[in-house]
Amino acid sequence: MRRFALLGLLFTAAVTLMVFPLIVPQKPAPQASPSPPAAVAPRALSAKHEAHDKRLSLQRDMDATAQLCRIECKQDVGALLHGAHALSATDSDRRGRTLRQMAQAHPHFQALEWREGEKTVTAGTVPDGLRQAGDGAWARGREALKKGAGYESPSFELKGKRYFVLAEPGDRPGEGIAALIREDIVSQVEKHQLRNLRLVPYPSEGRYRIESVKPNTLKDTTVTNGEDNGNASHYAIDEVVVKFRRALTASELLRLRKELQLTVVRRHRGHIYLFRSKRYKTEQLIVYFRNKWNPVFAEPHYLYLTNGMKPAAAPRLSAKAAPPPADLVPNDTLYSKYQWNLPEIATEQGWRVTKGNRDVVVAVVDTGVQLDHPDLQGRLVDGTNIVDPSAPPNDDVGHGTHVAGIIAAEVNNHEGVAGMTWYTKIMPVKALDSTGAGTTYSVAEGIIWATDHGAQVINLSLGNYAQAQFLHDAIKYAYDQGVVVVAASGNDNTDRPGYPAAYPEVIAVGATDPDEARAAYSNYGSYIDVAAPGTQIASTYPGSRYAALSGTSMASPHVSALASLIRAANPQMTNVNVAELMRKTAKDLGAAGKDNDFGYGQIDVRAAVSAAGGGAVSAPASAPSGAAEASKAAGAETKLLTARLLDRLQQLLSSFLGKR
Repeated sequence: MRRFALLGLLFTAAVTLMVFPLIVPQKPAPQASPSPPAAVAPRALSAKHEAHDKRLSLQRDMDATAQLCRIECKQDVGALLHGAHALSATDSDRRGRTLRQMAQAHPHFQALEWREGEKTVTAGTVPDGLRQAGDGAWARGREALKKGAGYESPSFELKGKRYFVLAEPGDRPGEGIAALIREDIVSQVEKHQLRNLRLVPYPSEGRYRIESVKPNTLKDTTVTNGEDNGNASHYAIDEVVVKFRRALTASELLRLRKELQLTVVRRHRGHIYLFRSKRYKTEQLIVYFRNKWNPVFAEPHYLYLTNGMKPAAAPRLSAKAAPPPADLVPNDTLYSKYQWNLPEIATEQGWRVTKGNRDVVVAVVDTGVQLDHPDLQGRLVDGTNIVDPSAPPNDDVGHGTHVAGIIAAEVNNHEGVAGMTWYTKIMPVKALDSTGAGTTYSVAEGIIWATDHGAQVINLSLGNYAQAQFLHDAIKYAYDQGVVVVAASGNDNTDRPGYPAAYPEVIAVGATDPDEARAAYSNYGSYIDVAAPGTQIASTYPGSRYAALSGTSMASPHVSALASLIRAANPQMTNVNVAELMRKTAKDLGAAGKDNDFGYGQIDVRAAVSAAGGGAVSAPASAPSGAAEASKAAGAETKLLTARLLDRLQQLLSSFLGKR
């Protein structure tokens, strides 16, 4: 009887899946736009063309980062000189301490020389060969100071490292500071973006005994170049994630250890275990557990990769501080020249409705965050390190710090960059290691931890091309708790669905360029919900510095920040409401209506927060009709319900077949 009942349930579910779409209003044909649609970026670039475009993007990121470095260094030296008036020229000890403190706080300042007349005080190390390097740049800088002039050299190589010389005159005759500055951040960005834009194989074959396979199979594939990344997933070849139908007893675990030479790497609530075997490979372990234990699932332990890429401190604004000028253009040092992204999505106009709320928390599940970055002070709440629970969630890569700054770098503080929100808090969750990669288990644990500790929005600038049930379970857990989950689609210029972005509970984000075209690297497809700026985005970076990066990793936090602003404008909105509002108010790009390149369009901060706050808002250009919007909402609900039913049907079938 139980078997017939189960068959009846499966039949009912199947019929529901077939019939439900019939009762949902059909989406009307798109109406012709009164103005010609914007040009659509080409769907499929050749591998050679794609690599060329990505390398151009990489070079632009490096050039922009070098400029950001020079601007900030000039500000830092200026601030040091500004404080010089309190120090007598004869007080060399105090000047020396001040220079040493500067070098300690900013390690990229390789050497500093403070001179006034014939008196000089130095700090740091001057490398051998400096006098001849850069066409005598160091001597040119010192000579300029004697004349009361400034100097800035071109970049030059010295013993395999990149430097430039900066000389800034003071207010007193003959006074000034010369600095030898190491531009290591440029090489760091190059290394970061080669991986982030998938221009090199990543991760390296063999690292951590990782295997590259075709997505959603265990069929081996070899990744020899960046192009191969778009058709590969990665998993640990000696590990398996198993969700049992009950907790295992001590004797059962002991038997498994002996029989399979297993170690329990981690155990999660809900009867989920991560095993590692000294004798068997993943494929063998999956077959064993499926045949012997009838688990809810047994799957590879997949790897998820990142998808990216001063004056004296001014008083920081608080919620009670006087409002900024009417135009709401921040005074942050790098904003006007380098942050094209925020005006592009009408952020400044959106701030007239809301600048955010300190009670709204966005979890950045990533490589961690530089916890003492000066432009993130006061913006962080307690986080966690899943990779090493004994350590704080500090960033040892750069990716997570950059993502966090896009969302919440301090605004209007005369320093660095401006985040999209003035008050939103960041919860740093380190789930990716020092290579920028993390496992199914660590990412899922990070999502669950963030949910349990009060995150209202979770940003996932990471991905893979294989589905993992444990990760999906974690996302469904967050979603069911009302969390808005946002994920980057990937940087392989492919329409292959990437996960977690393609899960129905997740807002999938593509990237746009300054000209509102789909970025050449950005993934696309029917699962894309919205797009956001992702190219040459300036933000915070480890070492208390700033860098420009490109990637869907940079687009995703724009959407997470908007979700936090919507929740600040209307705390009663559910995660379903928030997602639908972003789709509804997006600026339609490309073909009229939803398309594979931009989803529903590029996010519009002003339109979204105005609608959330109940204010009147004019429709974005080429906005769909009201009937089409109702159809979109119904379609989104149908998509999620269908996915949930299919998921449940798969579990029931697995259980049924396992009992035969």
